Amino acid sequence: MHLLIQILLGGIAGWLAGKVMKGDGYGFIVDVILGLVGGWVGGSILGWLHINLGGSIGYLITAFLGAVLLVWISRLIRGNA
Repeated sequence: MHLLIQILLGGIAGWLAGKVMKGDGYGFIVDVILGLVGGWVGGSILGWLHINLGGSIGYLITAFLGAVLLVWISRLIRGNA
């Protein structure tokens, strides 16, 4: 059940990141992947900074921040920043 919640929150975070970053978008599946990977990236960065956001809302915020970072980096690589 925990994995299902992470996928749901990752999808929401990826979708929100796509809306905030505006642009072409990547589609639902890539948004979910960006949200899930963003959760890991955001969690790593916040861990290095000794910041811990607990609970589902904390995971959503962490995944959102990580997904925004990943979208920004991908646009820099593609030359659309």
